[in-house]
Amino acid sequence: MTETFNPDLDLKISRIIRAPRRLVWNAWTDKASLEQWWVPHPGQCRVDRMELHPGGAFETRYSEDGKEFGQHVSGCFLAVDHEERLVFTDALTAGFRPSAQPFLTAVMTFRDHPDGMEYVAYAMHNSPEDRDRHAEMGFFDGWNTVAEQLAQLVERQAVN
Repeated sequence: MTETFNPDLDLKISRIIRAPRRLVWNAWTDKASLEQWWVPHPGQCRVDRMELHPGGAFETRYSEDGKEFGQHVSGCFLAVDHEERLVFTDALTAGFRPSAQPFLTAVMTFRDHPDGMEYVAYAMHNSPEDRDRHAEMGFFDGWNTVAEQLAQLVERQAVN
């Protein structure tokens, strides 16, 4: 499967993370690590299901106060390419079952870079209206914030 970024339908962030690609991959694929950075702080994330194979469930919950957890992501993985790419969607649930309210497919790529690794994350949408709505919901602030939190986590690990 090859994805093509379409600026009319998709939103993208990228950054160089000063850590080995394997650490970033582990931060994405280890439940306890993902919970540390996957939502903007001081919010909290809980990973309910993370089955790292195509068709495997990906379900996270989000809380602003640490008490009430609401749905954050409910979908499935489409691709899990070790240390190279993760793709998930909320258009399908576990086992590739259609979901009630599809909104996005997310693609994360992990590439070596002279200063560490290049992390690219983008959200693919069905329509320009969905893309614009996601942008208005704070895509760039939110996804850049969690990318920064991810970078801080793995860059600390890289020096230890």
